[in-house]
Amino acid sequence: MRIIISGGGTGGHIYPALAIADGLKNRYKDIEILYVGTKGSLEEELSTNAGYEFQSIHVKGMPRRFNKKSTVAVAELFRGLHDSRKILDKFKPDLVVGTGGYVCGPILYRAARSKIPTVIHEQNAFPGITNKILSRFVDKVLITYEESRKYFTKCRDVSLTGNPIRQDILLTDKQEARKELGFDEKPLVLSFGGSGGQRSLNDSMLGVLKKIILENRINLIHVTGKSHYNSFFEKIEEEKIQIGDNVEIISYHHSMPLAISAADIVITSGGAIALAEISAAGKPSILIPKAYTAENHQEFNARAFEDNGAAKLILEKELNPEILFESIMKLVFDDEKLNAMSKKSRELGNPGATILIIEEIDKLI
Repeated sequence: MRIIISGGGTGGHIYPALAIADGLKNRYKDIEILYVGTKGSLEEELSTNAGYEFQSIHVKGMPRRFNKKSTVAVAELFRGLHDSRKILDKFKPDLVVGTGGYVCGPILYRAARSKIPTVIHEQNAFPGITNKILSRFVDKVLITYEESRKYFTKCRDVSLTGNPIRQDILLTDKQEARKELGFDEKPLVLSFGGSGGQRSLNDSMLGVLKKIILENRINLIHVTGKSHYNSFFEKIEEEKIQIGDNVEIISYHHSMPLAISAADIVITSGGAIALAEISAAGKPSILIPKAYTAENHQEFNARAFEDNGAAKLILEKELNPEILFESIMKLVFDDEKLNAMSKKSRELGNPGATILIIEEIDKLI
């Protein structure tokens, strides 16, 4: 069996694709999986690190308003469609799976037009533009939230499955994870703003860092995002902050399931995949949704977690170092509160989503 998987731009599209790929590999022993994305991209890095064959196509995101970049994007789209046809003709897949991001547009469209079985997965309550367009052509749409069904009326087969997660998160012991990461028994806080980072979180973490290093009562892993890493360290040097053994600052975490498993509290935005993973692991969280996301979907996601007692919500407009540090310290040493939040978080999780997705794909095959 041969299957093509495509999705990219951010970890929110890539991690579900890899989780589905792993699920398919576990289900079918005789299977070849090809990951299709753009050259030099995060999806290329992560898929090859995961051991999957990767092939690139030409494609660029279309600007929301027509301008000079639109002409370039249209030209790249046609190149991408040509690239996709060559890949399909050579690889001859039995199925093509897309998880969103403009990169999956050409290969899914070409496959659908070539009568190759196709399926897309949507992670958010408010779908991305690529998936909304592709839903007119593909055979099956898999959704995470019932609220998104109304956007896919052009597809006859829409199924609710939930978000696929990396199984490492469910299989890793907390203490073993902490030992592997090299931290002692002090409470561990994991902070990240999605795969690309979050400027507002980084700015507040500078002030939090000073207090954490001074008090040395907790451990911290802070992930800046690759594009923010250099500027973050420039500010650390400007303010003469001395990083201690209880703090690790990195641009990107290649063992995020390990870090999530080891953490007592997770600080992140309201990305759908991050929430799926921390809830499956039953982790209490402090959520700082990005204010500029489509339909403000991250705040919608984060409020659901807060309303259910699984998280503390801080809006970006209210965020500052004092509020963030106070929120951390109020939670991290309150075992009763942490246990209650952990239970509520786990209730929101859906660790069986990957299995449901593979079952739906199995029906299509």
